[in-house]
Amino acid sequence: MWQDNAWSGPCGLRADAAGNLQTEVNAAAGVEQSGWFCPGVPNLHSHAFQRAMAGMAERRGSSDDSFWTWRETMYQVAARFDPDTLRAVATQVYAEMLEAGYTHVCEFHYLHHDPAGRRYADPAAMSLAIIEAAERAGIGLTLLPTLYQRGGFDDRALSARQQRFGHGIDEYCALIERLNGMQHARLRVGIAFHSLRAVAPAMLRTVLDAVDQHAPVHIHIAEQQVEVDECIALYGARPVRWLLDHLPVDQRWALVHATHCDAGELRDLAASGATAVLCPSTEANLGDGLFDLPAYLAHGGRLGIGSDSQVSIAPTEELRWLEYGQRLRLQQRNIAAVGAGSVAQALLAKSWDAAAVCGVDLGALRVGARADVLALDPDASSLVGAGSTDVLDRWVFCAQRSAVRDVWVAGEQVVAAGRHRDSEAIARQYRAALKRLWPA
Repeated sequence: MWQDNAWSGPCGLRADAAGNLQTEVNAAAGVEQSGWFCPGVPNLHSHAFQRAMAGMAERRGSSDDSFWTWRETMYQVAARFDPDTLRAVATQVYAEMLEAGYTHVCEFHYLHHDPAGRRYADPAAMSLAIIEAAERAGIGLTLLPTLYQRGGFDDRALSARQQRFGHGIDEYCALIERLNGMQHARLRVGIAFHSLRAVAPAMLRTVLDAVDQHAPVHIHIAEQQVEVDECIALYGARPVRWLLDHLPVDQRWALVHATHCDAGELRDLAASGATAVLCPSTEANLGDGLFDLPAYLAHGGRLGIGSDSQVSIAPTEELRWLEYGQRLRLQQRNIAAVGAGSVAQALLAKSWDAAAVCGVDLGALRVGARADVLALDPDASSLVGAGSTDVLDRWVFCAQRSAVRDVWVAGEQVVAAGRHRDSEAIARQYRAALKRLWPA
């Protein structure tokens, strides 16, 4: 069992009625299982609906194909979703996350209204669909209803295709207040600002003053060089610099991507205690660029990972490509390792510690933390013969998802022998939803 950054065992664990780990018990007191037991991995950034378009934007549409051309495809897909379709797609995504080793997801949710921007009879219908999907799958959820208020730094109005994302301040705060009343052991509610280009400075401050001062705060930032250039032109500063200088950024903040930071921004971001959320598979897919990982780690910066656009749903792949991107950039190896240590141990330790921006105590097998546990299969081909010094490296760098044998969330088993407990029924509903999205 992985505790205090080392393997120990044999050990016993027990969850209380609230799903939190109790005092360790004698291993002989329960059901004996072999395997490598470690904390579940938090997925700090997800747009569940984008699973429905994964692989659909891989044909060149122009000579300068980019994030911005990909976004046009995303808008077309988003316009097809209603609450029922969102529920079915999100449930499938969350079941896949559990099978891969994610036990908690931060859902950055901005599909609020119907495609024309009209409010549903229940204005929270799309948020409730996400909550119901997480409950059906059994994954922990930090729901981040996202404020999307304008079309760019120049205060242009939302475009027709962005209308379903938009909220006024009062209705946004009312949504947050309503959802706050639904929180339980597996559900936490935070807030998200889509980006500096989509939310005006006055709106940022108004919302921060109005909501729970302990709630997680997430924001897309500095993902694209165009965003950096526009921010400098209109605000007189780079995005991360402006955010750090004008808002109370601290440990509850998650800065998603932060790809394009200068040395001073990396230093001060690390000093703030905020978490940089990196999504290497999506960032590579979109051609965003590479985060300067060595410089950030040198300042002791906090970081976590996210599946983002769902082109890949596996924590190991995000961690592997986080490291590989740096190897390709620097033409070196074992970039993230601490001293002579293990790369996987270093990156997983960062990922588990970053669970703080979920607003939930998880990411460690300790008394009082939520009982989110993975069992890695010692008989998986990539782990056969593994020992305590290399099992995590084998899992991250060469194992397939089948290496995750069993998964518990809040003490409840949701994956056994590599399969989600309700995978067949969930997959049927997902297939039906995609047929509605893409009729023949």
